[in-house]
Amino acid sequence: MNGASSKPNQGAAGPLIPVLAVVGVGLIGGSFAAAVRRAGQVGRVLGVGRNAASLARAVELGLIDEAVSAEDAAARADLVFLATPVGGLQDMLARMLPHLRDATLLTDGGSTKAEVVDAARLALGARIGQFVPGHPIAGAERSGPEAADAGLYQGRCVILTPLAENAAAAIALVRDAWLACGAQVIDMDAGAHDRVLASVSHLPHLLSSVYMEQVATAEDAATRLALAGSGFRDFTRIAAGSPEMWRDIFLSNRDAMLAELAAVRAVLDRAERAIDGGDGAALLALLDTAAQARRNWRKE
Repeated sequence: MNGASSKPNQGAAGPLIPVLAVVGVGLIGGSFAAAVRRAGQVGRVLGVGRNAASLARAVELGLIDEAVSAEDAAARADLVFLATPVGGLQDMLARMLPHLRDATLLTDGGSTKAEVVDAARLALGARIGQFVPGHPIAGAERSGPEAADAGLYQGRCVILTPLAENAAAAIALVRDAWLACGAQVIDMDAGAHDRVLASVSHLPHLLSSVYMEQVATAEDAATRLALAGSGFRDFTRIAAGSPEMWRDIFLSNRDAMLAELAAVRAVLDRAERAIDGGDGAALLALLDTAAQARRNWRKE
């Protein structure tokens, strides 16, 4: 893992990205477009998506200048940012490939990287060097163009997992685009990225969703939900995220997710044994370890 960068290279001849295409103009893609526009680092912004009404709304909000097809975006853009569910990335890249200019670069915001890279290789073949994989560590449970926030990436970490085939200039442009958004950029190996993010990003969402499903389907769900307070609110907030996006993330990062689930299950088993056996000392030790670790975490 390489150290974080902090300042973009500002181009004197014009914006860093003359024409940007965003595939998926929601929270992640729309915020990227808004951030580089606010930084004065983009000329024209094209939007690609499945929902014509959402694209029209993105135009109204000033996130994009026009809605275009994937093929048109590939032919016109200098940089294409793919902010779609990871399960659809290969098909999207395959659609773009016949129209892709040699100078066009592609990057993504997918939460998994190893399978994304494999999909990109299958779709792009010998032109894989034009794709620089990335993942912004930012998000919210909101979705759609209205969720876009030009400040979403300010001070946040963005991970790039560059490929051997990427030219240095290609990596630099993608890095500078994120720096223009106010992000800190680091490089990681794709496999290491997926193992770490399975633990601290993907598993929390799964646990929150599993718990929310258990409460919501209980016979007395209405009573439980009526009495739920701030602890319930905080723990279940992320369960409101996009089901389609998270389904694809869990399946894309299957091996790492299964390993993390096994590790969590082992701790749950310890807690269950302590409660069942009335072992207050063991239960206190577990809770104290968790409490101290959380208090020492200084992200907030």
